[in-house]
This record gives sequence, structure tokens and C-alpha cells, in this order.
Amino acid sequence: MNQIKNFTKGFIKENPVFVLLLGLCPTLGVTTSAINGLGMGLATTFVLFMSNLVVSVVRDAIPNKVRIPSFIIIIASFVTVVELVMQAYLPGLFEALGLFIPLIVVNCIVLGRAEAFASKNSVGSSLIDGLGMGLGFAFALTLLGGVRELLGAGAIFGFNLLEGDLMLVFILAPGAFIALGYLVAIINKFNKA
Repeated sequence: MNQIKNFTKGFIKENPVFVLLLGLCPTLGVTTSAINGLGMGLATTFVLFMSNLVVSVVRDAIPNKVRIPSFIIIIASFVTVVELVMQAYLPGLFEALGLFIPLIVVNCIVLGRAEAFASKNSVGSSLIDGLGMGLGFAFALTLLGGVRELLGAGAIFGFNLLEGDLMLVFILAPGAFIALGYLVAIINKFNKA
């Protein structure tokens, strides 16, 4: 039961974007479409899952003085894997996400979960936490990207759904702030109920 709670807290009670307001740089920067949000979210989920695994396994072997730099090296290794795989097999998405892929290394969600959870808990709990938080992040980015794409371009995942006058501001940077503000308010309303 505790494992299920660890998994689901990333979606609802402790969603990294909508509740904790972490990782806002990639959240606002790449969510011009649902596919970009999903791609960035899944890339971050992989890094979070794998770095939580490795940090949890080697936590007792890392001296306290070099704990944070060690975590960053572990995270950077998995970000490099994601970047190379995406560049080779998903070049369009790689181009769209651009600089935000290497910035996963310094994403406070990934480093925060390594420090606050994986370094203090078992491998199984750390894997579930990483997967839950990562998928919660992916959900938030995909939802925000979908809302912005629908309102700004009339489409979701490239499928046209709306015709006529659209609110192009949602594809631009200010639209990211507006859409995120409304989604945070809606999510917080449901969390308090």
C-alpha cells in the first residue's frame, strides 16, 4: 500500500509542476505542443528512474563530502544516454527540445529526488518514487502542451480539432504562463477538495 502511495503522489498530491512548482524552465520552454511535452516528460522520467536506481544502490559507498557532485555525475550519464538515443532515433523531437535535453542534468526534480529520497531509501522504493514523479512530470508537461496546442493551434498531437479564430498567444511564451496558472489553480482546487 505504501508503494502505491509513493507511486501516485507524483501525479496528484506532490505533482512536480502543478503542486511543487519545480522544473518550470523546461515546463514553460518546451510545452508548445503535446508531443514536445510528452517527449521531454518521458526523457526526464527515464533519467529520474535510472538515477534513483543507481543512487539508491551506491548510497552507502559515496562519501558525504562528494555526495551532490556524485549525484550530478550519475544524472549526467543518463542524460547523455537520452540525448544520444533521441538524436539518433527521434531527430525531429531532438531538434524541437534542443537545449532543454542537456538541462535535465540540473533539473531540480531529478537532483531533489536523488538527494531527498533515493539516497535514503531502498532500491524498490526509489524506483517506484522515480517512476511516479517522472510520470507525474510527463503528465503535467503533456497536459500543458496539449492545452497550449489546442488553444493556440487548434490541434492535439498534430491532429486538427478546432477551426477558425484561435488564441495564438498560447503558442507564445506568455501563453505558457497563462495556461500554467490556470492549470495550477484547477489542480490545487481538486487537491483541496
